Amino acid sequence: MNVAIRLAVGWGINVLALIVADWAFAGLTIARSGPILFAGAVLGFANTVLKPLLTFVAIPLIILTLGIAYFFVNVAMLLFTEWVVPDFSIDGFWTYIGATIVVWLVNWVVGSVLGLRTWSERFGG
Repeated sequence: MNVAIRLAVGWGINVLALIVADWAFAGLTIARSGPILFAGAVLGFANTVLKPLLTFVAIPLIILTLGIAYFFVNVAMLLFTEWVVPDFSIDGFWTYIGATIVVWLVNWVVGSVLGLRTWSERFGG
């Protein structure tokens, strides 16, 4: 698949994931037009550029916690997105945790349905 198409599809999936998270949690609020589109792009950037760097730095902690710290790398990507995007706010620790799970789940399900994941990515290999 063309890189530009993959980026556009990934951006759309992130927007959908943020819409679902906004619907699921009262502590997450985001405006519906420009800010949610911008948030999808920022989240995509964070996951593509910042997440690998932060993961590399956190490798000792990820190993020490048997992978639990990697979840908090994902939470940090949502925190970064909230910090950059105007009219997007997440209130409360548990809302961050739940929103991170929802964003991951929507990305995983839609990516799998669209065939964007390899067999090993689908089944943890």
